[in-house]
Amino acid sequence: MSVSSEAIWAASPTTTRGQPTPLSSDPKGERIAYASNKSIFLRNIDNPAISKQYTSHTTQATVARFALSGYYVASGDVSGTVRVWDCVGEGATKGEYHIIAGRINDLSWDGDSQRIIAVGDGKERFGHCITADSGNSVGEISGHSSQINCVHIRQQRPLRAATGSDDTSLVFYHGAPFKFNTSLRGQHNKFIFGTAFSPDGASLVSVGSDRRIWLYDGKTGEARTQIGEGIHTGSIFGVSWAKDSKRFVTASADQTVRIWDAEAGKAVQTWRMGDEGVTSIANQQVGVVWPSGRSDGLVISVDLDGNLNYLVDGTPKPTRVIRGHQKNITAAGLTSRSSTLFTGSYEGRICAWDISSGAASTVSGDAHTNYVAGFSASPDDDTIYSVGWDDTLRSASTSTTPPSYTSPPVSLSAQPKGLACASGYTVLVASSDGIVAYKNSLKASTTNTKFSSTAIAAHGIIVAVGGDDKITRLYTLSADSRLSPTGPEEGLRRATAAVTALAFSPNGAYLAAGTGNGKIIVYSTSDWSIATDRWSAHTARITSIAWDPSSKFAASGSLDTNVFFWSLENPGKRTKAGNAHKDGVTGVVWIEDKKVLSTGGDATIKVWKVEGLA
Repeated sequence: MSVSSEAIWAASPTTTRGQPTPLSSDPKGERIAYASNKSIFLRNIDNPAISKQYTSHTTQATVARFALSGYYVASGDVSGTVRVWDCVGEGATKGEYHIIAGRINDLSWDGDSQRIIAVGDGKERFGHCITADSGNSVGEISGHSSQINCVHIRQQRPLRAATGSDDTSLVFYHGAPFKFNTSLRGQHNKFIFGTAFSPDGASLVSVGSDRRIWLYDGKTGEARTQIGEGIHTGSIFGVSWAKDSKRFVTASADQTVRIWDAEAGKAVQTWRMGDEGVTSIANQQVGVVWPSGRSDGLVISVDLDGNLNYLVDGTPKPTRVIRGHQKNITAAGLTSRSSTLFTGSYEGRICAWDISSGAASTVSGDAHTNYVAGFSASPDDDTIYSVGWDDTLRSASTSTTPPSYTSPPVSLSAQPKGLACASGYTVLVASSDGIVAYKNSLKASTTNTKFSSTAIAAHGIIVAVGGDDKITRLYTLSADSRLSPTGPEEGLRRATAAVTALAFSPNGAYLAAGTGNGKIIVYSTSDWSIATDRWSAHTARITSIAWDPSSKFAASGSLDTNVFFWSLENPGKRTKAGNAHKDGVTGVVWIEDKKVLSTGGDATIKVWKVEGLA
């Protein structure tokens, strides 16, 4: 048995209200780069399901920029570290440089792909200029009295650079080495959030929270003119030039993205996100890029929810919206028809993924407001159930596109630890107080327990409940949705730590129990004897177990960041997908065609191809 990574369904960009979210495109216009949590993602524009993840940052990543050569990316994080790495091969780190004692807000490459200016919120200084290959200093970034939000280097010689700051000034530099030339004050009266030289180097543009757009001479830094006065009604967070150097695009908190004719000083195209006349914080546009190297005029913006909007000149609405998770994914579940994957994240967002394309849609309706603790699909229809730490049980139907919540949420009496769907439209929710059965959104029965439930699974009318006392207990579900103890009177006692994950095989012949210390025990349901206790390679809590359709193989995910693949016939052998997810694996789902989907703390979904299944 062997395993290989087939695809990464990337996390959405991390956004912060009132702060720009930088986007960057490669010179060919094929990929965009952005920061999400502790990772950098390079995402194919035409097929967003294809992406590359860079995971070497140890703190929250903030910005990533392609070099003009297209061979390297520079990325920064909140610790003030800039990493330069290969974006064509395996992502090897070329250099790691500590720039400032604080958050990196932005960075820029020069036209030779040799020098980098990184800026942010430091203590001794707010930015620095270094060589990409060695980190040697090639100039000083000075002239500001507050954090620097944006920087851009002119791509032609003579080299010039510009930085915008919270102190409302735009500082112009001559280089190389880069030295302070002039401080431009009076154009902006609030924070400057974006600045960019045109591709031909003739012009420079700056935008900010005062909703102003200023144009400057790209060689001298002399202020030319202000355009678009009063057009944007919210802070302007991003700006990017078209490759013709005649037009540029801006993204604003007023929910609009606008294309401007620099010479005429007028907006020539406007997109407004969201419903007409409805103001939504989530639709604030906090970043934008106009990918060069493309002939279709595509513009990509990002909103506060992290959605990537594909905008084409001449169309009033986005032609495509790429959705996903911004926070760590905490639970995953597959519908009975194995065509849609549901994932829930820390803040309560639920996404439905089309397995064939890797495209996500947000489940419409009254969503969870907190940590999503578990999913379970009904074996009787197309409904999938979810529980969250907002102490509610919710159901969504996959018969609509996009999937939607079908009924009001059901309030729970205690914080849920998990849920399982049994036959006869019965939903079982496990908590520290006991097990509650629901039917048609109504409480049908309550089973009080002397132990604290930690996991639950069901197959037909057999229900298994794991506890923090290391015991898995068995129940039979009656026609009136009541639970009666069954199996060994003392329960299944072989576990050496709290039971944290349970899964019945599809044919019902086996029950796998994962524990808090990384062990997995498989029981035969015919007599509850141990089929194997040799699945013990994980080093941390088991979070999820999934069986393949033949019930001969299983996959497991753990907080140790690894996914393991197991065989019942050869229990001593195992196959490992190491470091599958930064910050731990939170879910595994086995689907058809020898594929396994895993989810994790990095907010991504990864597709694994498993070969050699006998």
